[in-house]
Amino acid sequence: MNNQELQNEIMKIKERNKKVELDKRWETSWIRRICICILTYIIVIIYSFIVRNYDNVFLSSLVPVIGFTLSTLSLKLVRNIWYKNINKE
Repeated sequence: MNNQELQNEIMKIKERNKKVELDKRWETSWIRRICICILTYIIVIIYSFIVRNYDNVFLSSLVPVIGFTLSTLSLKLVRNIWYKNINKE
């Protein structure tokens, strides 16, 4: 491996490390936590209106699963905005 190849590999590793550090900051950020709480709460309210006439443990058990899944899927937009703001710093 020549010097240029070695430099390229080092640059790739540094870029990957930046991405990993940014991902870790996102995973532990308060923005993410608050968004998950708010979105889960909204989903629980909607779901509760839909199944309010049913008294079924299995339907009730779906609430946290659906809420968490939909909230994490919808966080991609929030995450992209967060990344843009973090990169400005």
